[in-house]
Amino acid sequence: MADAQSSEAPRIIALNRRARHDYFIEDRYEAGLALQGWEVKSLRAGKAQITEAYVILKNGEAWLLGAHFTPLKEASTHVHPDPTRTRKLLLHERELAQLIGKVERAGYTLIPLDLHWTRGRAKLSVGLAKGKKQHDKRADLKRRAWERDRDRLLRSAGR
Repeated sequence: MADAQSSEAPRIIALNRRARHDYFIEDRYEAGLALQGWEVKSLRAGKAQITEAYVILKNGEAWLLGAHFTPLKEASTHVHPDPTRTRKLLLHERELAQLIGKVERAGYTLIPLDLHWTRGRAKLSVGLAKGKKQHDKRADLKRRAWERDRDRLLRSAGR
């Protein structure tokens, strides 16, 4: 039974579509999140948004800032929830050391890519990224448009 669950693809809660448009993603890391009870219930209901979020490294720890988890009215009756509070990311010490080195020395930045469930636990995919220049973004748009047109032409020629 446990093998069937581990082979499942992660269920996506929230996706940061702008990440690939604005950054070159060099590497991906999967981090756990230190959450409160109402936040988990909110995630189960799919009430999360990470498009404006970013990750910082401070005192040897990773923190998620700017993510918005909308509190459910029925789940947070006695708690005063803060939807945009800073949340700690749970990473292995070795991963944190690598990230700190690359962010501080090599000029990379950490971008949240998606929020998903893995074996019943909320996880955040974090991308080690470099920013794109405007001409890089335009080149990507042209390339995608050409691939779309090429596929359309190939489909119509095959008929």
